[in-house]
Order: sequence, then C-alpha cells, then structure tokens
Amino acid sequence: MPILILSDIHGNWDALQAVAPAAGEYDAIWVLGDLVNYGPQPNEVVAWVAAHASVVLCGNHDYALAHHADPHCSPPYRRMAAEMARYTDAVLTPEHRQFLRGLPQSLRLDRGSRGFYLCHAMPSDPLFGYCPADSPRWEQEWAAVAADVLLCGHTHVPFVRRAGPQGTGIVANPGSVGQPKGGSPQANFAVWTGEELQLRSASYPWQATAEKLQAIPLTLAVRAALVEALRTGQGQGLPA
Repeated sequence: MPILILSDIHGNWDALQAVAPAAGEYDAIWVLGDLVNYGPQPNEVVAWVAAHASVVLCGNHDYALAHHADPHCSPPYRRMAAEMARYTDAVLTPEHRQFLRGLPQSLRLDRGSRGFYLCHAMPSDPLFGYCPADSPRWEQEWAAVAADVLLCGHTHVPFVRRAGPQGTGIVANPGSVGQPKGGSPQANFAVWTGEELQLRSASYPWQATAEKLQAIPLTLAVRAALVEALRTGQGQGLPA
C-alpha cells in the first residue's frame, strides 16, 4: 500500500508534474497543505490535487487565500507572501477557493496496522506552529496524538525521526514540492512503503517556473527572492 506524500506545493505546477513519475507506483496521494501562493500556477495545482489526492489538508497559505486572512509568515517571507497573495487572489477561481475553504486542518487515519496523524504544521497549532526538525518538542507532539506516524509539513525541510520510548514511532516531514529548503532545487516528497517512510526528490525545470514569475507584476526584490529560492533550494529556517 505505497502512499505518495506531498506538502507545500505552493502553486509550482512544473515541480508537481515531475513528482508523480519519479515516485513510481503508489495506491494513494496525501497532501499536507499549502497548495497555493509563492508559485505562478495555483489553479493548475489545486485542480490536480482535487482530482488525484484522497487526503488533502489545509495549510496556512490555503487558509489565508480562502478566508482573506494573515498566513502568519515570519518576517523574511511576509513581503513575498503578501505580493504573491495579491496575484493568487486575483487568478484563483471561485471553485478552487471553495475547495481550499473546505479543507480540514488535521486528520487521523489508519492504514494497515499503523495509525497516522496528519496536519500542516504541528498538532498543537496545525496551521501556524513552527518546530525545527531537531527540536525535542516533536516527542511531546507525537505523544499527544497517540499515533504511530505523525506527518507534518510547513517548514519545507524534509526529515524523518524516531519517537517514543523504544523508538517505534515516526515523526516526518516530506519537505516542499514547490519551494524546497533542503539545499537543492529538486522537488521534495515522501513515500510510505507500508513499513517505512522514504524521503525522495525529483528534478524539474525550475527555470521554467522562474520565467513564469517574470510575467507576474511583482517588485524586483520579491521576484528576485522567489527566483533565488527556486534556484538554490535554500531557506532561512523560518516558517514561510
């Protein structure tokens, strides 16, 4: 029962198109939120996710665009988020906005003998909470949900760590499909094989995404920052 796990696609259609072929065979797709903002093609991303994913959660940017709310970005990302939100708000179809508005903030699922808890950020604050990969707080978050596997996104940094007294639990983040922060421009994702969580990545033509950003009315500073993020796969270790 392989499951393709995606998060933080952020309107990057070129990256999303590269993931499915690279993932191989899978029985289901789970998306941990942030389908939109930062990227130039939100409608294509939302349409694909709505048609193909069996589980979709709400991210902070999905919530913000659906409800005209603050995504609570950290200071380095506020200007980028605000400028791209104006663009996304203008082009997002009413149907896709309604789809985002209906997404749950967390879900508990059973697959085989394993229990899963899914949210965008972290169980105690599913939309906006921020917890680095190496934080001891993950142990508390995992224990609080009483699930075998805790899956979260939001930080754009992929990781898998063990939890629980015997290390039988798993806390994992698949990283970001559309705006990776793992030090490479490749799109990040994960696959649950039925026994383990594997972090994977796929190359995609990020230059094509950068060219599409050039056509959007943005300030030079924001456009440059967005393109640099795609080119380097680098982040500032802060919630976007």
